[in-house]
Amino acid sequence: MVSMTTPDPYSHQPPVDDEAEELTATEELAGLLESSRTAEVDTADSPAGFPPESEKQDFSLNWGVIIPALVVVLIAVAWGIGLPDSFSSFAETALTLVVDSLGWAFVFFGTVFVFFAIVIAASKFGQIRLGHQDEAPEFRTVSWIAMMFAAGMGIGLMFYGTTEPLTFYRNGVPAHQPQEVGTAMASTLFHWTLHPWAIYAIVGLAIAYSTFRVGRRQLLSSAFVPLIGEKGATGWLGRLIDILSIIATVFGTACSLGLGALQIGAGLSAAGIIEDPSQWTVLGIVSVLTLAFILSALSGVGKGIQYLSNGNMVLAAILAIFVFVVGPTVSILNMIPTSIGAYFSSFFEMASRTAVSADGTAGEWLSGWTIFYWAWWISWSPFVGMFLARISRGRTIREFIIGVMLVPAGVSTVWFSIFGGTAITKEQGGESIWGEGVAEEQLFSLLQSLPGGQVVSIVAMILLSTFFITSADSASTVMGILSQRGKLDANRWVSASWGVATAAIGLTLLLSGGDNALNNLQNVTIVAATPFLFVIIGLMFAIVKDLRNDIIYVDYREQQRFAARLARERRIHAEAQRRAELARKKRERQAERMARRR
Repeated sequence: MVSMTTPDPYSHQPPVDDEAEELTATEELAGLLESSRTAEVDTADSPAGFPPESEKQDFSLNWGVIIPALVVVLIAVAWGIGLPDSFSSFAETALTLVVDSLGWAFVFFGTVFVFFAIVIAASKFGQIRLGHQDEAPEFRTVSWIAMMFAAGMGIGLMFYGTTEPLTFYRNGVPAHQPQEVGTAMASTLFHWTLHPWAIYAIVGLAIAYSTFRVGRRQLLSSAFVPLIGEKGATGWLGRLIDILSIIATVFGTACSLGLGALQIGAGLSAAGIIEDPSQWTVLGIVSVLTLAFILSALSGVGKGIQYLSNGNMVLAAILAIFVFVVGPTVSILNMIPTSIGAYFSSFFEMASRTAVSADGTAGEWLSGWTIFYWAWWISWSPFVGMFLARISRGRTIREFIIGVMLVPAGVSTVWFSIFGGTAITKEQGGESIWGEGVAEEQLFSLLQSLPGGQVVSIVAMILLSTFFITSADSASTVMGILSQRGKLDANRWVSASWGVATAAIGLTLLLSGGDNALNNLQNVTIVAATPFLFVIIGLMFAIVKDLRNDIIYVDYREQQRFAARLARERRIHAEAQRRAELARKKRERQAERMARRR
């Protein structure tokens, strides 16, 4: 089904009349050859261009989506501030319920998403373009790849780049002993490479195809039209999907902002600016950065945000190059092939690890690491998916999936090899940066252990701050789009309001968690993202159904059927000719025998 206001030129083909159905493939081919001599045949595979609905104007606020999502956010804020112990206890109880009942689903479908994306890219669907079939990519490949770096994981890479490989090396992972370098790096890459970007690729593909190929509105609910129809997508079910998209984005982004605030506080302490950052310090950090984000969002200076995103990439590169050059360079170079080899050799072991693994002791580890990550990526998928869709117009599905999955995965591999590899090497050499095991402090402990680390620590804090601002700005823009029925140029005040709500949730999770603020962030993220897991599962079926109706794939199937019919008729014709030839030769031999007898 398609939008009632925009024709879908890709989903439905003109009916073939009964007379044509009765023709043999040979007769059809003869007819086509004859018509090509007498008439001009339109060989275009797509009709004249049409604007996606999301480019049209006068999109009103969708209060049916805004109010329910806002109510959930306000309840969470009020509960967390008014009854922090009760809120934290609820988060822990809900987490236990989710992990016990649905932990297997996160683990299983996380890997299903990877193989689904690979199969789609490798199939005949891969040649379909996200736009008209003759449409060129909107951005050059270099720019497209560069913009991917701004999507997704900036704060997470900063927070976990050092601490995760070091934690796995010191403590081991389920069914493995401590001090296993390959296992530690493989488990880290498992969490940060193909799996998260496969989730983003599925959501981004669904939105890009629905918006730029079919012309629907830029909403996740619109991508479900093949399954629930236009009426369902604009009705209560579609609104529920968009509500879940906003809620998942709010809590997932809040988790990232909370991690960023914790780490900035740790950086202030490491630099000697504030000796022992308190909750009020964290509150001040979030408030200042939120104000900066609001001014950015309301200014409408798009180039400013673009320059800030480019600055993020430059600062991140400087930070990585500094650690690579000043740190144990040879060990880092050795770590890259070791990490990649260990990742692929233990892929299926990691993908099948559930609560019953390691003699039933893996459940707690999974909830703190793998399941948390899968929920975090799922909660970010509406935001990152929509961003990836927006920058990928004009690319083929194969280009899109390969680029989205492999480029960021490669960057993550290098990043963790540099920071995690340096931390592990120092641990092996008796220069541990572990400290008291506080995750947010370990990046700065690593930097401080290197020559010039005091200055680079300041650079790291600036980078965290800019990641905070750009992440909040981008995520709130997506929530503004979802609140305005898919309008690309969302109202600035609406977007800013969602940004403030996201910052409020982040503060609530930090304050209500007390000394366990990090656990609180993780617990609530998993609980909030759980419903959206089922949205992405449904999205896979919607994508396949949409693609099977695409004119390119329909033409391919028709071509295969026609080729099979033609081959059968050719075989029958050849067999008839062979029999006729045998009969002719038989008659000739009989004639010769009769002639000799005479």
